[in-house]
Amino acid sequence: MKRTRQKETKNLILTGVGGQGNVMASRTLAGMLVDAGYIVTIGETFGMSQRGGSVMSHLRISPDSVKSPQIPRGRADVIVALEPLEALRVLTVYGNPQVCVLSNARPVYPIGVITGELSYPSEDNIQVAFQQLSKAFWIIDATSAALALGNPVLSNIVMIGALAKTGFLPIDRRMFEKEIKKTLAADKCAVNLKAYDAGGEMIK
Repeated sequence: MKRTRQKETKNLILTGVGGQGNVMASRTLAGMLVDAGYIVTIGETFGMSQRGGSVMSHLRISPDSVKSPQIPRGRADVIVALEPLEALRVLTVYGNPQVCVLSNARPVYPIGVITGELSYPSEDNIQVAFQQLSKAFWIIDATSAALALGNPVLSNIVMIGALAKTGFLPIDRRMFEKEIKKTLAADKCAVNLKAYDAGGEMIK
């Protein structure tokens, strides 16, 4: 499918927790878009990421000019989350009435929740918040799709495939395949393509 070149800067936030492959996903997306002729700036923040803390990547995608790497509050166009509570956290700060959200359904519970010191919002409460705070949203079980392929970290690639299917960004499978062939060992490409395809199939 031929992609129409975007004419305006788009602000995307990709968020998750340490160990989910957030940085790899953001670099893959950036590589795909740079190869297509866009100017992409990336800003990243880490909250004790090696212990399961928050990880957030800001991608500013422009057809013609370099932007500051940090997206201003309330100015995200798209939020892609590898973990649902992280989606909600980012949405409350960077969202606006026109933002679109794509979130993995599978929670990663913080230590405080596991020990009973903190509570985690219910799936219904998170969905209601998405409805109230975004223009459109998708919640997909990227983790289950990744587990079916033998590696839960592939959920980040499932999310890229789903993002491509939404049409929010000018990306497609050909661009993804070209990018991973530059960055991954040859024996890893096939399963990553399967993960990408699985994500696309989840968007109706």
